[in-house]
Amino acid sequence: MDHKRIIVQCSRCNTKNRIPDDRLHDRPLCGKCGTPLHIGARTSHPVDITDESFRQEVLDSSVPVIVDCWAPWCGPCSMVAPMLDQLASEYAGRIKTAKLNVDENPLTASQFDTRSIPTLLFFKNGGLVHRMVGVQPKSTIEQHLLQMIDKT
Repeated sequence: MDHKRIIVQCSRCNTKNRIPDDRLHDRPLCGKCGTPLHIGARTSHPVDITDESFRQEVLDSSVPVIVDCWAPWCGPCSMVAPMLDQLASEYAGRIKTAKLNVDENPLTASQFDTRSIPTLLFFKNGGLVHRMVGVQPKSTIEQHLLQMIDKT
């Protein structure tokens, strides 16, 4: 019987762990160092965040986070969304992607001086490390993402 497996990289020792899909909710531990693996970061779609959940989902995240600042009426924002879905899937367990609706969450948007959308905010260890405004090619977004992951 061939079970589908995902690979989740340990945030502590960087060991790659193979986890069967049917064991994802068992709170798996790294096979090398025993650190809990962050399966919540493996979602194939960005997590919706709010002013209230921003700290927990982004600033307190143990993996790098890309926050997509968007609005439902923004055409260019809808061009960025599929690229973030792909990156979330391709880098499952190594990053988290999140969506912040700037119309519904003005406090966080203003805190990070989001004046144009789409804006991508790149966070690592609770700090903003890069900002990208406007629609960019997936390769450009991925390049900045890899810089965050490689410096872990």
